[in-house]
Amino acid sequence: MKLEHSFEVDAPLDRVWETLIEVERVAPCLPGAEITEAGEDGTYSGTFTVKLGPTTAAYAGKLELAEVDGTAHRVLMRASGRDKRGQGSANATIESSMSAGGEVTVVEVVTDFTLTGRLARFGRGGMIEDVSNRLVGDFVECLKSTVEPPAGEGEAPAAAARPSQPVRGGRLFLSIIWARIKRFVARLLGR
Repeated sequence: MKLEHSFEVDAPLDRVWETLIEVERVAPCLPGAEITEAGEDGTYSGTFTVKLGPTTAAYAGKLELAEVDGTAHRVLMRASGRDKRGQGSANATIESSMSAGGEVTVVEVVTDFTLTGRLARFGRGGMIEDVSNRLVGDFVECLKSTVEPPAGEGEAPAAAARPSQPVRGGRLFLSIIWARIKRFVARLLGR
């Protein structure tokens, strides 16, 4: 499955770039993610846990910074993981590119991933896409709070690493259902 996301960050390109390629600093912005070990070769070991309704998936795996082009502000990451109970796997290629867009930095992210096991069944009906959109939204808000200066100030505070927050399955699931209901009603009303 391929997902594309684009967002803007109200901070200079170099600041956003430096933050996004510092995996240990930015990983806690993704709910449920935790870096457990950083390798000298640009690989990271970690975990990712998500709970959707009665289904919990806890993955352990690796993330590799496969290509880092500081001139073009482009990074290619490869991630792979296995469910800790042996009930599935996940593999992803994440390509991020950044560009200056006036006073903001524009970030484009293309994620190509495959899931097997328990979470794969949520791929039907667009549920994985909805979950992904919500997780990216949470990630972007966290990233912005890390790199954007507070209102009226010129520089963003030096951000300390944040503790990883788990994905809140019930709240996440309900917000996705609510968004789907709103889209359905809007289609009915012709908006």
